[in-house]
Amino acid sequence: MFKKNNKQQPLEINQQEISTIIGEGYTFTGKLDGVSVIRIEGKIIGNVNVEGGVVLGEKGIIEGDIITKSAIIFGTVHGNVKTSQIEIKKTGYVNGEITTDTLEIELGAKYNGKLNMLKQEVETLEEIAS
Repeated sequence: MFKKNNKQQPLEINQQEISTIIGEGYTFTGKLDGVSVIRIEGKIIGNVNVEGGVVLGEKGIIEGDIITKSAIIFGTVHGNVKTSQIEIKKTGYVNGEITTDTLEIELGAKYNGKLNMLKQEVETLEEIAS
């Protein structure tokens, strides 16, 4: 009855090299802009706009909005997230609106907010039934 979508692929961020790390114990206040993948283990107070992707570690905290291509959330986000792909891991917590094409939430993760899923391709009822 239901057709399994085998087109799902792991987040592209997993194959990319992390070029910047904000370590545990560090606090950055202000707007963070960049092009390559960043890993955040510390605290960011302000908006994060990174083209390549964001990996938020378990102890990482972002108090602001995130705009990026891909995001993996192990830590805490208090703000809106706009991305193509997002994974919220079991230790992750997002409090804010998420706008994304694809979403994966592990058992145990916490999410409080509005979700907007963008449609990349629309399947017809005939395609689903076959």
